[in-house]
Amino acid sequence: MSNLLQNMFSKKSLLIILVLLLGGSIFYAVQSSSTHKEPTTRFERILQLVGEFLEEGHFSPKKIDDKFSKEVFAKFVKNLDPDKTYFLQQDIDQLKKFETKIDDEIHGSKLESFYAFNTIYKQRVEEASTIYKEILQKPFEFNSEETYVDDDEKTVFPKTEAERKEVWRKKLKYYTLDRYVELIEQQEKNKGKEGFKAKTNVELEKEAREKVMKSIDKMFDRFRNRFKDEDRFSDFVNDITETMDPHTTYFAPVEKRSFDESMSGEFFGIGASLTEEEGNIKVATIVTGSPAAKSGEIQIGDIILKVGQGNDEPQDLTGFEVTDAVRLIRGQKGTEVKLTVKKPNGEVKVISLIRQKINLEETFAKSAIIKDAENRKIGYIYLPEFYANFQDPNGARCAADVAKEINKLKQEGVSGIILDLRLNGGGSLMDVVQMVGLFIEDGPVVQVKSRDEAPSILRDKDNNVLWNGPLTVMVNEFSASASEIFAAAIQDYKRGLIIGSTTTYGKGTVQRSIQLERTSWTSNNPSELGDIKLTLQKFYRINGGSTQLKGVSSDIVLPDQYEYLKLREKDEPDALAWDEIGSTQYKIWKSDVDFNSTIAKSKERISNNPSFQQIKEGTEWLSNHNDKIYSLNLTKFRQDKKTLNERIKKIDEVTKLKTPLTVESLVVDLDRIKGDTVKIERNTAFINRLKTDLHLGETVNVMSDMIQQYFIAQNKQSAKMNN
Repeated sequence: MSNLLQNMFSKKSLLIILVLLLGGSIFYAVQSSSTHKEPTTRFERILQLVGEFLEEGHFSPKKIDDKFSKEVFAKFVKNLDPDKTYFLQQDIDQLKKFETKIDDEIHGSKLESFYAFNTIYKQRVEEASTIYKEILQKPFEFNSEETYVDDDEKTVFPKTEAERKEVWRKKLKYYTLDRYVELIEQQEKNKGKEGFKAKTNVELEKEAREKVMKSIDKMFDRFRNRFKDEDRFSDFVNDITETMDPHTTYFAPVEKRSFDESMSGEFFGIGASLTEEEGNIKVATIVTGSPAAKSGEIQIGDIILKVGQGNDEPQDLTGFEVTDAVRLIRGQKGTEVKLTVKKPNGEVKVISLIRQKINLEETFAKSAIIKDAENRKIGYIYLPEFYANFQDPNGARCAADVAKEINKLKQEGVSGIILDLRLNGGGSLMDVVQMVGLFIEDGPVVQVKSRDEAPSILRDKDNNVLWNGPLTVMVNEFSASASEIFAAAIQDYKRGLIIGSTTTYGKGTVQRSIQLERTSWTSNNPSELGDIKLTLQKFYRINGGSTQLKGVSSDIVLPDQYEYLKLREKDEPDALAWDEIGSTQYKIWKSDVDFNSTIAKSKERISNNPSFQQIKEGTEWLSNHNDKIYSLNLTKFRQDKKTLNERIKKIDEVTKLKTPLTVESLVVDLDRIKGDTVKIERNTAFINRLKTDLHLGETVNVMSDMIQQYFIAQNKQSAKMNN
């Protein structure tokens, strides 16, 4: 235990550390400094506790001083008013007095900055709610030469009410023009069809304004009914935590539950997915065997008007997004939720349901079989995240599930395995260590370093190898954290080839979730103050390099449509720096595949593939033309939109294979979902998506080359043994 403490924190930085091992989770506590004033409100308590954890526990803490305060101030302004349509410059000038006070409030001074922001913001939002209605009452003309700038770095806050109204006018004119052009294009497409009745430009413009009005009405309804002071305060605290680094996050209690659900792959709810139609929250699908299905009272198409927790006053869903409604419907196992629903026939009734465990199967690993040109079977495993249910020892774990998929594929006689980690944002560290162990003999997998301490090495201690054949790992710009650890280990061991974008995301930091309310640590009750997900450690490859900022470079780079978006860790201004430490000792995998020749063949195919070249050229063009300045002249706007859509359409078209891959579900998987129409539809969509995946197509080509070499090497070894 003492070694663990040394690895987690510097002794100098903490006054007291309390470690509680509860259900496999590790929690850390810091004692308040005696110099801090006792907080008088819940918000002050949260703010001070968050500050203590940041200063005493963060891996690489910035000094919380006036400079830090100014960064938080700027973030919160941008968070509240990203396109500068609410605040006036005089508001910002008035609030400037708090620019260097936020650090003092974190350290115990009376909380004033948030309340000042909140008061002015709510006032300006109410004013704006009348401005847009007035503007949208009158028609727009689209012949003049005006532009709308949708980039906060190129705009300033309006100085007067008249200037703010003008900002709103251009914004609403842009929204209306966009919808107006859609209606014109739709009318042009339907012209000549039976029953078609053309509308005049005046009628189309009015319809466009009405659509915009409806959309903005909903946005302001959400401000009033959903986005409360508590939500804005959570945003304020997150602007503080994310100034320390992008992955240190504050969770209000309901947000923490949602995070746990995404990590575990399960939640407690009613088993109905929701959708939004014309401002209503509707039931889209119902899970077989779920509380919603068993009740017989919930049907697809029902509109959910209100959600109540047991006997509490129900919450009206006016202005709510689907995600907001879902958070209200989910809750603790065995608890009651009451839904006020409106049936398609107009009947309104209250339905009581008891929450039960629902598995998020889309989160779990799944596999398929792909046949190459030689009709050889290639196993494909899709892993959307490194999930783990830390609360339930018998809950889903991705390492165990991937092992099951490998065994199923081996029984099918596959000759190689493709593991797809594209869009996988990470998750459980222990599961990634175990997963690497499925493909290598025992050895180090990743180095983890705490603040001011020597790195610890996490190892695979099992010398059994579940799969020793050809292996490729697919990644892209959004493969992060645990995905990068896995890819880096496979690459360092030379166990397989990494295929995808130039680099992965570049998140090489470790976070732990800590309840702010210390009395919650020894009980089963969630913290009423929320949790902080704190950056405590940093990952390093077994070769010594960090995955932070630089990510993992692919052995074979496949041009894709996301490269130009600049959404990686290195594009975050507050990201921690890259560095390196000493290498560990590890044994390179003895491969029967010549990686260099395989990579060379793939590069030649890619350079001769017109689809990949068009993607590269198209994304470069998009990158150079993404200036977020839009003409409000109808002719110019239509031409610009046409050019943009043609580029995007061209890229979308070439990302799909002209000759589909042969992809099949495993028989055992089809038997499992037999009779469940929803799961069958999802599985069919999954298989069909794989069939036309351009990047998967080239990965199959790479795997075919590897299998060919592998078989030749195996045959030579067999012949040598026979001789």
